[in-house]
Amino acid sequence: MTDATAQHPQPAERAQDERHPDGEEHRRALLQRRATALHKASRALERPPFLSPLRDRLALFTDTEALSALYDLDERGDLYGDGIVTALEEKVAALLGKESAAFFPTGTMAQQIALRCWAARTGNPTVALHALAHPEVHERQALSQVAGLRPVRIAGRPRQPTADEVRGFEEPFGTLMLELPLRDAGFVLPTWDELSAVVDAARERDAVVHFDGARLWETTVHFGRPLDEIADLADSVYVSFYKSLEGLGGAALAGPASLVEEAKTWRHRYGGLVFQQFPTALSALAGLERELPRLPGYVRHARVVATALREAFDGSRVPWARVNPAEPHTQEFQLWLPYEAEVAAEAALRAAEETGSALFTNAWDDAGPGVSFTELRVRAAGLEWTAADVRQAVTDFVTRLPR
Repeated sequence: MTDATAQHPQPAERAQDERHPDGEEHRRALLQRRATALHKASRALERPPFLSPLRDRLALFTDTEALSALYDLDERGDLYGDGIVTALEEKVAALLGKESAAFFPTGTMAQQIALRCWAARTGNPTVALHALAHPEVHERQALSQVAGLRPVRIAGRPRQPTADEVRGFEEPFGTLMLELPLRDAGFVLPTWDELSAVVDAARERDAVVHFDGARLWETTVHFGRPLDEIADLADSVYVSFYKSLEGLGGAALAGPASLVEEAKTWRHRYGGLVFQQFPTALSALAGLERELPRLPGYVRHARVVATALREAFDGSRVPWARVNPAEPHTQEFQLWLPYEAEVAAEAALRAAEETGSALFTNAWDDAGPGVSFTELRVRAAGLEWTAADVRQAVTDFVTRLPR
């Protein structure tokens, strides 16, 4: 879930709106109820920053001594992308092992621009991607409607594309875009050998490779490789500063210096050259310094939580439950249950409100008649949860489901 949830409701909340006579008012009430329950809960598996009170979000900026360790606060503020923004760009480029990087206010803008720049260089506006990729599901056809590109779906099953699918695709494409991890399939990743083979298959077709790496920061445990080695497989990489790193927002595009310079021109044309961005840049630097080193621990503990969830539901009255993937590839994964989203969401909220312990902190999404799923993420708060804590929270949740 993104920090734009209040403006762009998640699918489950939209589905519940359609069934509810009050529509938008109901959605906002549901969101506020979730935020209130989380704020009052003594324990939560995740405390999404975007649902925190503004006072808590501003706490980052009250510790000037800690911020001084990230950047010289006696320097003037940034103007149209210089100063602290340039420092952030240089840090990201170094982390990813790329020649250069450019800061963008949103990932949607960064990826549109990256892909249109590659299209101009390859002479082919066709972008091959997964049917569940973010631009296909969450961006209102922006690649075709705004960037003038032609997205084609190279795979549709809830897994990563294979090398055979890339080699056997029936028409030419200029760019292969891979979302790592693929969120809507369950935050899934290929193996390292599978990813290398997919990239090789694209190269055989003279295509460039772009990583939608919004959550690439979380992949090092699964791949067993450092970030720069992972990013080295791609010609360009987009990363987010708020999805894993808890920044206020923002994104970066990293790649060859000439591509990044061209992207900066398009950033200006898209309205992304913002006058001052130091609060967002500071929060991104803080995320890189504080959250990035913690991510491997979050990933490992997510596997503890996932195992406890399976064990708890196996021993409950719920007919079936599926943790997807069974062993999480990142710190994030899905839970599927045989209940409508509205029913599961109500049980989750009641459990949090009545016990003070919030296991399911995100929205529920209808996935078919009588079936829904939610996303779970392990961050700092989640490290406090033992397997026994998870099992007890599942019991509290199940007792509030209808019989």
